[in-house]
Order: sequence, then C-alpha cells, then structure tokens
Amino acid sequence: MIDLYTAATPNGHKISIALEELALPYSLQVLDLSKGQQKTPTFLAINPNGRIPAIVDRDEGDFAVFESGAILIYLAEKTGRLMPTDMKGRSRVIQWLMFQMGGIGPMMGQANVFHRYFPEKIQSVIDRYQGESKRLFRVLDGHLKDHEYLDGDYSVADIANWAWVRTHRWSGVEMDDLPNLKRWLDAIRARPAVLRGIQMPPSSLDLRTDDAEQAKAFAEGARKMLETGQSRK
Repeated sequence: MIDLYTAATPNGHKISIALEELALPYSLQVLDLSKGQQKTPTFLAINPNGRIPAIVDRDEGDFAVFESGAILIYLAEKTGRLMPTDMKGRSRVIQWLMFQMGGIGPMMGQANVFHRYFPEKIQSVIDRYQGESKRLFRVLDGHLKDHEYLDGDYSVADIANWAWVRTHRWSGVEMDDLPNLKRWLDAIRARPAVLRGIQMPPSSLDLRTDDAEQAKAFAEGARKMLETGQSRK
C-alpha cells in the first residue's frame, strides 16, 4: 500500500494519475494547503521541503519519496512500467520528464502567480512567463508532430507534462495554433486512468469553463495559500 500525500494541483495529479495507470493500491491523504498542513512536523518528516506530493511506500518499510519527478521514476521502476528499461529509452523519457520539471512547471506556475494571484498586475512579468510557457508548448508541438507520445510509448513523461499543459487556460496561454499538442492532450485525457487520477482529489475549478465567479473564488483561495506558505517559512 502507498500513502499519497497530495492536493488538487498539477504536481499532485501527476502521481494520482500514475498510481491509477499502474493499478497500485494507495490511500489518499489530502492536505489543506491554505491551512499550512504541508508545514506540520508530521509531514515535514516525510518531505523536508514542505510541499506536495509525497508518498510513503508501506510495502518497502515505510519508504518516503518526495518531488513529483522522483516519485514518478520510483513508481515506474517499482513496477517496470511507464518507463523503458533500455538505457537510451530510459534517458529519453527522463529528458522529457526533466523538461517538465525544469521548464513547463516553473514557467506555468509563475504565469499563474502573476496572471491570477498576485494583487498587482505587472504586465511585463505576465508577458514574460506566458511567453516562455508558449515557447515550451511549441517545443512539445514540434516534437509531437512526428511522435504519438513524447517517447514512442506512453510514459511518465507524458503524465508529467500533460498534468500541467491541461491547465493552460488558467495560465492564460492558448494552444489553438498547436494542433499536435492539442491532439496529444485530447488523447491522454481520454484514458480512463487519467480521468480517475484528476479526481484524486477533484479540483474546485473546472478548467474547461470560463466561470468568472468560480475562477475568482479559486484565485482567492490560492492567494491565501501563497500567503500562508510565506508566513511559515
């Protein structure tokens, strides 16, 4: 059994999607980030960085793993699935996984902060992060022109990138001009395990609608979470 400490964020959903795809039994431990539950001594013993997601593998002597990319690699290697076993194939998947960890996630995350949460709208900063997010989307689109998935077969790299790219509207980045990326996004969304994974836990924001009141309430909650995180540093 695996305990998954998580919340309804792209990084959290990466792991619940992977667990559903791998059909691994897990218990869901949802943390209220706005209340700072990720900063409690109990959770910091699992992840010293005080961030979600993290897992505890009860079948391996309560072995804890934090950082979403590291968790994905651990789960893939534990099961022998969603990751090639040959050296070059494994490297290609990890390259695209690091592309998300070092690029897509940070750039979209900052776009979210300045486009949605930051009280002062600094347009040059918003343009910077939205523009870099779109540039990275173009990289994905160009690669996917000749590839069904990021490395031949569906892998943890697809899961990691998809969990963020699907939230593109919240970051204020459109992708109507990126047909290959859109095809890939729709194909992964159609997978039953993916649909289950993004409900573990469900988000209070429907990313497929433009409900202004819903977006306002979600942004206020996220702003509170950021303020809580800053006050507990």
